[in-house]
Amino acid sequence: MTERLYFAYGSNMSTRRLQQRVRVVEVVTVAWLEGHRLKFHKKSHDGSAKCDIEQTGAPGDRVYGVVFRLPASDKPALDAMEDLGRSYAEKRVVVNSPAGEQYEAFTYYALVMDPQMKPYSWYKEHVLRGAREHHLPPEYISCIERVAAVPDLDAERHGGELLIYDDLHET
Repeated sequence: MTERLYFAYGSNMSTRRLQQRVRVVEVVTVAWLEGHRLKFHKKSHDGSAKCDIEQTGAPGDRVYGVVFRLPASDKPALDAMEDLGRSYAEKRVVVNSPAGEQYEAFTYYALVMDPQMKPYSWYKEHVLRGAREHHLPPEYISCIERVAAVPDLDAERHGGELLIYDDLHET
């Protein structure tokens, strides 16, 4: 079976969320992409902002995320969920792991941005859960926590998005 490495940096860092989108998910490592910044400015069809990686070229700028291995046969489903070609485009990136290894993976970047938009609170929750699940640096998680979010007026969508975490008991 042919496999692909995928660098997730937004809501797909949550293993549970990604498992809703593709059949098989294997965590390879936590990693970071140099010379980029995490932004919540991708214009979504639902009227909110989603994550994007913005290339800065600055050596201190890093986007943390998770490298997942997934079957190549699952990539079309993920592309469809990410609205490849209209909302996001794909690019190959080289990311660094804490063990000093580099991985070449595909990721998505936004095609349409609106810096005035804010993410829905449920979307930000997916991002935070993924960041905490994979133990991203505390200061990076704090930056995500400080991102302003807005409530989704569609209460059914809000509740449905977070159902995947209902069996988790947080202490």
